Amino acid sequence: MKYVLMFVETEEFAKRLEAMDGLEREAAYEAVVRWFAENSGKITHHMHLAPAHTATTVSLGGGEPVVTDGPFVEGKEVVSGYAEVEVADLDEALKMARSWPACPIVEIRPVA
Repeated sequence: MKYVLMFVETEEFAKRLEAMDGLEREAAYEAVVRWFAENSGKITHHMHLAPAHTATTVSLGGGEPVVTDGPFVEGKEVVSGYAEVEVADLDEALKMARSWPACPIVEIRPVA
């Protein structure tokens, strides 16, 4: 089965990352690189997204489409990246998500 793991940053996580010194931040990034390496056999595609303020949103409800700069909603949580994985079942996707070493929230969705 294919799932997408969406990595969700919180304001608190971003502040903690920003407050780290160089060695701490490097160790945090190395943990993410290690996670991707350890799960490389199950990951079919992954990307880190540009910050939420770089988003452009097209609202299609009611009449002419409206284009605005920025995300659709202002929030304390933003999707910062994703990985598409091919695993046996949801339990295996959950196991991967539980071992994610970075953002404090991982949303899992099946690929339709």
